[in-house]
Amino acid sequence: MYRASFRCIAGCHGTHPLFTPLYRCPTCGDLLEVAHDVEALKDRSAGAWMRLFDERYKRTLWPYGSAVWGKKEWVCPDIRDDQIVSMDEGGTNLLWAERYGASLGVPDLWIKQCGNSHTGSFKDLGMTVLVSAVRQMISDGQQVRAIACASTGDTSAALAAYAAAAGIPSIVLLPRGKVSVAQLLQPIANGALVLSLDTDFDGCMAIVQRLAAEEGVYLANSMNSLRLEGQKTVSVEIVQQWDWQVPDVIIIPGGNLGNVSALGAGFDMMRALGVVSKRPRIVVAQAARANPLYLAYANNWDFTPVQAQSTLASAIQIGNPVSIRKAIRTLQAYDGIVEQASESELADASARADRTGMFNCPHTGVALAVLEKLAARGEITKDQRVVVVSTANGLKFSDFKLQYHTRQLEGIDARLSNTPIELPNDYDAVRRAIDTHT
Repeated sequence: MYRASFRCIAGCHGTHPLFTPLYRCPTCGDLLEVAHDVEALKDRSAGAWMRLFDERYKRTLWPYGSAVWGKKEWVCPDIRDDQIVSMDEGGTNLLWAERYGASLGVPDLWIKQCGNSHTGSFKDLGMTVLVSAVRQMISDGQQVRAIACASTGDTSAALAAYAAAAGIPSIVLLPRGKVSVAQLLQPIANGALVLSLDTDFDGCMAIVQRLAAEEGVYLANSMNSLRLEGQKTVSVEIVQQWDWQVPDVIIIPGGNLGNVSALGAGFDMMRALGVVSKRPRIVVAQAARANPLYLAYANNWDFTPVQAQSTLASAIQIGNPVSIRKAIRTLQAYDGIVEQASESELADASARADRTGMFNCPHTGVALAVLEKLAARGEITKDQRVVVVSTANGLKFSDFKLQYHTRQLEGIDARLSNTPIELPNDYDAVRRAIDTHT
């Protein structure tokens, strides 16, 4: 039988059961990670795992058609199928960005469209695991009054949706005025208790950690390693979509940084089980106004929290990321790079990619701006296969798009703005406009 448990990332002795409210090591207070019995998983060959996952992928046999639960043995094998809360998460498009990549001299460029998911972000991948675990805890007699999270928008949407599907109350703490209208409406519509606080994400995070220390409130932020088990399937799915080949470089926006270690964990498991033999280079892209990991990278990984400033990439406006140690450890193992993007750079990169058929959120814009910088410096070359992880659906950020194209973003030139041309109801005027602009 396959098993998994929590263990301390600092190496403290012993393991802890997954189905208990535990977020830090009880010995040293450091973060936990999920450890799998890799030796037991080796009872299947690498080829057998690949065939199994391919047979399940996007099929209808419950719950294995989900791109997360199709890899259940590698994610959370102890969940009973009847406790799983799934909305067919994952299986998102790996888009060949042909025109955009060619313009940068990176012809083998792909965008992993994680925003094409139930609530419009990659957070669904982790929330299906976490909420399913809580549902099983409740079924087994544990007292859980509610699941709570601090959020810059996408986590709250995923938690509210999955908790509503499970019939479990949810509580979300949001920084007032720092999430898009669409992101705010998602947890409201799904019936969550929405608390909009006069602080930033880091302030919300401090309060939700205190709530989770009290009996009956279960923490849904990425310091809970159960979330990251679902998110690590992004690595597996990218490789699976290329017939089990590994890209050369993966670029991902970085905020609270759970996704960084999740990517590494997915590749680590594939390598341990012989599914792949190489590692990609992982690049983390940060907004220059919320760049603690970038500053640590530039200072030989010496980390100091910062006060995050307001940025268009609001979901990564985090100055004291919970998963910083896990992220640094992963980047050191994966020949990692950390680069930053200014507000103008992220806005223009997003608009530039949109002109080739995409519709990017501002956080993906950060990753694209970093891609452009690395390509221009020759640190990414034309012979490399590159994946940019797009973390959320651009439709959640229509206000960002509108303000860019109407030149209402303060301090940004918006060189690629495209506004409607207002004309009278007159054929000749329409004809002149077409002749002028085509």
